[in-house]
Amino acid sequence: MISETMTIRQMCDTFEVTPRTLRFYEAKELLSPLREGQKRLFTRRDRARLKLILRGKRFGFSLEEIRQLLDLYDRSDEQQTQLSRTYEIARARLADMERQRDELNTAIDDLKGQLKWAEKMISSSQQPRRAAG
Repeated sequence: MISETMTIRQMCDTFEVTPRTLRFYEAKELLSPLREGQKRLFTRRDRARLKLILRGKRFGFSLEEIRQLLDLYDRSDEQQTQLSRTYEIARARLADMERQRDELNTAIDDLKGQLKWAEKMISSSQQPRRAAG
């Protein structure tokens, strides 16, 4: 069972992030751990927010987009605004990713064609030449 709070080390181990990452997100005001002197204690809310941050980063959302979505979570409309906005941003991000994938597939196909051409040129230049007669 996970306790109410976690230390920075526990957060790092649980989410496979570095202390520097957690401090960065704290500095950007994406996380707000409790403070006991120099010790940071991360709450369930921080853990939920970190999960969303990491998921957003994995999908290529900017930190500003992630911040906006996290801020919407605090509204009292049962997360409808957050869900709607997340859906809009995710649809746009998916379109970008699909466009990038298509561009990458085209570049891969072009490079494969160039490699085949180069293989033919190398192969033909290594054929034994007949002596002129």
